[in-house]
Amino acid sequence: MPTPPTQEDAIYAKAQPHLVDFEFNEAVVNVFPDMIRRSVPGYSTLIPLIALLAEQYALPDSRCYDLGCSLGAATLAMRHRIRQSGVEIVAVDNSAAMIERAHDNIDADIASVPVELICGDINEVEISNASVVVLNFTLQFIDPSERLVLLEKIYQGLRPGGVLLLSEKLKFDDDEEQTLLTDLHHAFKRANGYSDMEIAQKRTALENVLIPDTVEQHQARLAEAGFASYRLWFQCLNFASLLAIK
Repeated sequence: MPTPPTQEDAIYAKAQPHLVDFEFNEAVVNVFPDMIRRSVPGYSTLIPLIALLAEQYALPDSRCYDLGCSLGAATLAMRHRIRQSGVEIVAVDNSAAMIERAHDNIDADIASVPVELICGDINEVEISNASVVVLNFTLQFIDPSERLVLLEKIYQGLRPGGVLLLSEKLKFDDDEEQTLLTDLHHAFKRANGYSDMEIAQKRTALENVLIPDTVEQHQARLAEAGFASYRLWFQCLNFASLLAIK
């Protein structure tokens, strides 16, 4: 079955008097590629860079995990870069609508690296024999009280020298920096065609769902989970990615 064409994100284009919390439902799945392109600065650059890092760190006969895989963008990118033999990609998301569409995307792809797609809670999925784990704008949707436990599980499931690629929206302790980068992010959205009403309504819908951390909070948590090194390797406005090595 061919993958449906991408639709324009107009979810918040009309005034909604009773906004509900954001969720990755069928309506979001139908517009997700357009939504992520217009909402996350640097996303189109980050995905192929994640694949390059996976190519560098993937070990033969190991697993690469894409936790919170959505439609499989990082999975597909890694699939086309990884050259090591015996590598399997395990892609997990708790949205049935996302996994169903990811299946379509994988089936339409010509790369040969095997992919296992799992519809489930990443907090409950076993991580084992891993050389690469990707958390691409996923941890921010996990309850803050559960984040360290998840990172500890990932650390335990990684082989020595294995890596975690952790991409997140950031917050900042400095009020001026927070205001500057928030304003720039909103300007980025306006430049991509979102109205002020759309920006405001989506921000409200995400308020109780997406809880960002500072870089320092991420680094402290990675250290507590056991990672030997961790560094910020990519940032575009208030979106960034850290590389943590076991």
